Amino acid sequence: MRKYSRGKVRFAVAAVLAVVAVGLFGMPAVAQGPADVRINEVESSGGSPGDWVELANIGSAAVDISGWVVKDNDDSHVFTVASGTSLAAGGHLVLDVDPVFGLGSSDSVRLYQPGGTTLVDSYTWTSHASTTYGRCPDGTGSFTTTASSTRGAANACPPTAWPGGSAVSVADDASVFGTNLSGLSFQSSGVLWAVKNGPGTLYRLVPNGAKWQPDTTGGWASGKALHYAGGTGDPDAEGVVTTPDGVVVSTERDNSNSGVSLLKVLRYDGSSTATSLTATAEWNLTSDLPAVAANSGLEAISWIPDSYLTAHGFHDEHTNTAYDPAAYSGHGSGLYFVGLEANGTVYAYALNQNGGGYTRIATVASGFAAVMDLEYEPATGHLWAECDDTCQGRTATLDINAAGRLAGTAVYARPTGMSNYNNEGFALAPAGTCSAGHKPVVWSDDDNDSSHALRSGTLNCTS
Repeated sequence: MRKYSRGKVRFAVAAVLAVVAVGLFGMPAVAQGPADVRINEVESSGGSPGDWVELANIGSAAVDISGWVVKDNDDSHVFTVASGTSLAAGGHLVLDVDPVFGLGSSDSVRLYQPGGTTLVDSYTWTSHASTTYGRCPDGTGSFTTTASSTRGAANACPPTAWPGGSAVSVADDASVFGTNLSGLSFQSSGVLWAVKNGPGTLYRLVPNGAKWQPDTTGGWASGKALHYAGGTGDPDAEGVVTTPDGVVVSTERDNSNSGVSLLKVLRYDGSSTATSLTATAEWNLTSDLPAVAANSGLEAISWIPDSYLTAHGFHDEHTNTAYDPAAYSGHGSGLYFVGLEANGTVYAYALNQNGGGYTRIATVASGFAAVMDLEYEPATGHLWAECDDTCQGRTATLDINAAGRLAGTAVYARPTGMSNYNNEGFALAPAGTCSAGHKPVVWSDDDNDSSHALRSGTLNCTS
């Protein structure tokens, strides 16, 4: 569209096309949280109906942005957000600034609290983007040229090359698991845990040359059926992580009642010799999480030790202070991070290991529309988020920033040697497996393409 000259008087009318995403928790109380509001995407050329600025709320509560001010690089160009405007937790809001001022090829966007003096966020560029400028990962990362304009929605972030080998090979024998193999988690270089979501099954896998196979000892040859703490039901097991507390599984629903969402985390004794496993503890998070379809629930789970979180000043949103493990008696020695498929959001919980109690500590945007697995990498401190074929098999890293928040730091394409499979599981081998600068990575394909559910590749070893 036509760009206004920098010195031309702008129209005095401000128009806002504001599409506030439905809050992740229904309609939460509006709270002031300026640090959670970010400039997320900027259209400076060819937008519809004109130039616009998108804001994102990466926090866990809605923020009242009535009277907030947007300027370009000219202090006389002032766009004021309409009274009564709030930005939902996890939401996106588009401000059509063009009736007030146009954005030039070398320009900036500055966001202020009411009054126009307290700067919240800013971004400056020296030429128009071929698409738009946006944060990658969405809401949390640095600005880059996006893959496409995504007005009012999560940014389309161009990935960088996979930071490992391009080659990928099958890692199981044909027709061993069938469809529905989902989450993965390394216990050691010699034990890989896997879960199947229908029927709910836990596998203990051991190496077989360059491949993985079910352990033939301890009753694990065909995996073990999973049940809830009462000994009944068929948990739709989607994610798994091995921790000092036990083998912990995230679930979407009870397959015995498959039309109803049931967002539970279940703990199992991986050393049990029983032919099926009853949960030794369970946490029902359904009421604390957004209402989602029965097949769009807790796909992912990981665990990060308290020692790492406190050393890096992790922020506790429940107390609005630095995370203090002593405040959560009985939670064990770390926090659990679960990923919701429906919205791509990650939630951190202190789970009371003596019962079903829990406290949510943080809410984190993964940068993806859906998150299928989570993997904590101790050597780097990264929390890896994996998306499936709906995101072209991309992964993202999240790290604790200077404000103590988990925020996106990179988005990676899948290895060039791997097709766009429906990968719902992702596991990194321990640092001790590093050889010649690389360590193994394993993916699980829920669709069992070409009769194989597991594939392996490599990731660069870094410290």
